[in-house]
Amino acid sequence: MNHKSNNKKKIYLNFVLFVKQHSMKKHIPNFITSLNLASGFIAVIFAFNGEIVTASWLIVAAMIFDFLDGLSARVLKAYSDIGKELDSLADIVSFGVAPAIIIYELLTDSSGSIPAFSDGLVIKNLAITLIPVIMPVCAALRLAKFNIDTTQATSFKGLPTPANALAVISVIIAGNYSDSKIVDTFTGSSSALIIFTIFISLLMVTRIPLLSLKTSHLKFKGNEGRYLLVASVIFVLAIFGMAGAALIVPLYIIVSLISLLFRKSLPEQR
Repeated sequence: MNHKSNNKKKIYLNFVLFVKQHSMKKHIPNFITSLNLASGFIAVIFAFNGEIVTASWLIVAAMIFDFLDGLSARVLKAYSDIGKELDSLADIVSFGVAPAIIIYELLTDSSGSIPAFSDGLVIKNLAITLIPVIMPVCAALRLAKFNIDTTQATSFKGLPTPANALAVISVIIAGNYSDSKIVDTFTGSSSALIIFTIFISLLMVTRIPLLSLKTSHLKFKGNEGRYLLVASVIFVLAIFGMAGAALIVPLYIIVSLISLLFRKSLPEQR
């Protein structure tokens, strides 16, 4: 009996040692990142079926998972090279491909506003197909540069891919949950959509410094730009309702630039 009891105890101790050595906590961030990827993929399916509002909310879910995977990695101290690469791959799908397909659907619906030339149909089809392609390509380039750029630990260079996706889905959400004629006119204009897509796509690969929402503390000092952004977004939503959602990314860019100018002026004041 003692021999069997010792064997059971030995098995138990070996199991405990195995669990400690192969702690599941290190897989939690990667699991959450996988939920980001899954949300983005399902958003692609809905977007291709023309259900762009549902696709937009799925991208919102992907953004939440994108935030939570980084938070869980910091809390659990479960950093890994695999996690970093997986995060970038998920972001390309959720914040590059999925919003690009929403743009594709919008361009398809508004294609009647594209000028018709002698070969108008060819030009129209090329524009609808090729313009959205710019977005995932720029998203991939932006993420590839981010992974090897050590200067982006506390701030970003270029528009982050989640902000790119937010720029697209905020217009969809604003148009669906408000009576804004401006938003409806914008989403119904192929010319406006083409300019918008090219602009935010190229913004991802610029070196313009923008705020990072990651912070190590909640004190006002050092977070002035972040608090100004939050206050601005709340103000705009309070004034314009859901139509104000379309202004979130423009506010982010403006506040980032103001914050940058403020930081640069501080040494001169001393």
